[in-house]
Amino acid sequence: MGHGCGTASSVQGRQLPGAWRWFRPRASARDDAIIGGAPIRPNGFVHHGPMDGVSAYHCTMDTLTLRTPDDWHLHLRDGAALHSVVAASARQFGRAIIMPNLRPPITTVAEATAYRDRIRLALDEAVGRGEISQAQAASFQPLMTLYLTEKTSVDDIRQAAAGDVVTAVKLYPAGATTNSDAGVRAIDRVIPVLEAMAEAGMPLLVHGEVTDPDVDVFDREAVFIDRVMIPLRTRLPQLKVVFEHITTRQAAEYVRTDSAEPGMLGATITPQHLLYNRNAIFTGGLRPHWYCLPVLKREIHRTALVEVATSGDPRFFLGTDSAPHARAMKEVGNGCAGCYTGPHALELYAWAFEAAGALDKLDAFASLHGARFYGRAPNPGTITLKRQDWTIPESLPFAGTEIVPLAAGETLSWQVVGEGRTA
Repeated sequence: MGHGCGTASSVQGRQLPGAWRWFRPRASARDDAIIGGAPIRPNGFVHHGPMDGVSAYHCTMDTLTLRTPDDWHLHLRDGAALHSVVAASARQFGRAIIMPNLRPPITTVAEATAYRDRIRLALDEAVGRGEISQAQAASFQPLMTLYLTEKTSVDDIRQAAAGDVVTAVKLYPAGATTNSDAGVRAIDRVIPVLEAMAEAGMPLLVHGEVTDPDVDVFDREAVFIDRVMIPLRTRLPQLKVVFEHITTRQAAEYVRTDSAEPGMLGATITPQHLLYNRNAIFTGGLRPHWYCLPVLKREIHRTALVEVATSGDPRFFLGTDSAPHARAMKEVGNGCAGCYTGPHALELYAWAFEAAGALDKLDAFASLHGARFYGRAPNPGTITLKRQDWTIPESLPFAGTEIVPLAAGETLSWQVVGEGRTA
């Protein structure tokens, strides 16, 4: 039985898929279905979105078409790992902000250029293996970033701003996440660099967590807002900032209520933080493939993220934070942080937005808001999802071994059609 595009996902007599075991989708004034009951909304509608003439949103009972989306936070790794995962993202997204936390990190324009070239080579080889089309490989734009360290210079920023390779600079508090040991220990040590970024209009991408061992891991994002984010933006109000992969009600409210002029503060939200609360890590035992940083939070935080993601507010946009690690690096005593969502990211977002009764908001969140923030035109082309049940694979090939995608073995109700996006 189908559903109207604006209703919550519910079917009479059918159990909702596994992700919904950890939360109840919020109801909204637009919901015409009762969770667990039969929908009574009309069979579908066409909506032209928040920007008439720009949105490509179209939804029927069984298909959902969006303008080609972008991923504004993506880890592709390097070497064999890069070659294993790049096609999955290029199949769904037209552009992606590429994280620089390799070993060694990407800290100069020359290193960013070389990394971009390796990504392009991996795309070409994916075409040869039949994983993506030539048009998808040619049109996928890896938007490169620099890793901010305490040795980064003002000249490094000026060189980056003068060229066309580097889109943004990433701030990792030292020790906050994977390969962050070269990050910044105290924000005061990089103020001259941040001033140069503000002057050049270069965005700062922020992993917003303190690393003070006295602060509870579930509180580190909220504490970061008070200790670092507010003082920094008060000191440098012209610094363009993306609060990446926000996970808390405090972060959602901070961005939503910000008084800066449009385009100065944005936030990315991952699919896992829209779909799951922290119970998902522990249900039935310790589940390392739901472990990421920032870690999943309580239900009040998940619902706050859903609220802002589906609100139509242009300050919030898609960033998967897809972070591939081999199974052996996750299922170990000191397992790596990161959820791998590259192959099924858009289906996961569709799942979350449908549960909120807000499929008509997905096109703007995925395809328009981020492009506007970064001053870029929306992508040409479209991508279509079909309503059909399919099971996320238990594992996938990865750099000579295997990787476990987020929610492996779960059933999703939307699937990207055919070869993916049109170029």
